[in-house]
Amino acid sequence: MPSAELTRRATTPPPLSPLSRLRLNTAVAAGALAATASRLARRGSGASIRGQVMQRIDPASLSKLLQGRRTTVVSGTNGKTTTTHLLSAAVRSGLGAEARRLVTNADGANLHNGIASALSRAPRADIAILETDERVVADIVQLGRPELLVLLNFSRDQLDRHHEIKSLGSAWRATLERAGASGPVVVANAEEPLIVWAARKAHEVVWVDTESVWHADSVLCPECGSALERTDPTDEIPGYWHCTGCDLAKPPTSWRVQGDTIIGPDGTVWEPKLRVPGAFNVSNAACALAAAVQLGVTPEQAITGMRTVTSPAGRFATGRFGTTNARLLLAKNPAGWTESLPIADAETLVLAIDAAAADGRDVSWLWDVDFEQLAGRTVVATGPRAQDLAVRLTYAEVDHTVEPDLAKAMAGHDKPIDVITTYTPFQKLRKMGGLA
Repeated sequence: MPSAELTRRATTPPPLSPLSRLRLNTAVAAGALAATASRLARRGSGASIRGQVMQRIDPASLSKLLQGRRTTVVSGTNGKTTTTHLLSAAVRSGLGAEARRLVTNADGANLHNGIASALSRAPRADIAILETDERVVADIVQLGRPELLVLLNFSRDQLDRHHEIKSLGSAWRATLERAGASGPVVVANAEEPLIVWAARKAHEVVWVDTESVWHADSVLCPECGSALERTDPTDEIPGYWHCTGCDLAKPPTSWRVQGDTIIGPDGTVWEPKLRVPGAFNVSNAACALAAAVQLGVTPEQAITGMRTVTSPAGRFATGRFGTTNARLLLAKNPAGWTESLPIADAETLVLAIDAAAADGRDVSWLWDVDFEQLAGRTVVATGPRAQDLAVRLTYAEVDHTVEPDLAKAMAGHDKPIDVITTYTPFQKLRKMGGLA
């Protein structure tokens, strides 16, 4: 049975004027036609072009479509898509037969156009769980007044686009401060100093200890610029960090990851037993579980739902490339590669690198990844920037071959392989492997 909290409908938004309604309906219809044309032309799913056409015809369409829904926003540098899938599955489990009430942008289209596109396809759904790009969070909070905001992490990503990550943290912080008591409840990763600094301006925060392993982007305090200090994991408070110059420090947490388990506020230990691999996905699940409970889903319902998630938007899926079976792992930045390399346990590992706009054109981050751990493995470097990767692998003293052509790099492997890839090759490989 759905909980009383979940059965509560969102408030009815003020009615649109006839002219405003006509403009929105026209935009939605035109967007649907554009999406159909995109699919027929094999140009993609049509999610982005749908939203683009809609917003060209009705610039206020996103704002209109957000009204009257109980909205949860999920954002962060890594794990947005998977966490959104986990949380959506958890809430669907709580809704039971009423799961049609939920809408989400499951394909990962997380900019204004993609979000508008997803919402337009489910006008009657009163619960929205939206993966949101870091730069779009402030707009969605302002336009949609979400009930929950899940903040996962901050790390260097697409340096030519995001530049300095503190600017994003500042935007989140200012947005929450302006929203005040009418702003969202924030579910936030207490391991991330920049997340903590931004979330402290929210009127209510549910803190989650995620046992993060990537700390290279949190060396200096975002408040005062002093050095941050971390305790040894064996100390009395595992993972504690604090600023040496001000009061910014890791806050007490309600939810905590411990190995493969999640410990709740009352001390109950939950074993998620996910079907997606990696310790980082246990952390994503902890944030999703905390958010689901906040929405009114029981932990039992939430975990039951999360166990149905297998390959969110193609991540961790296994495709067939001729005679080769390959599992695809998406990693977009040093933090993502640091988490992905340990779970890529196949004898042969293909690493695919590009520097298109969706990947970030600056590939200097390759030097922050511990490729040295691949010594002794069979490694193939591929993609348009394979030579840049080859230089890094050479300095790491990792024997490798270079094959810039994706199809050739994937061909002729007798045993199953793992592929770690940046975003653009990942999308190409999904199509090549029949996963899109």
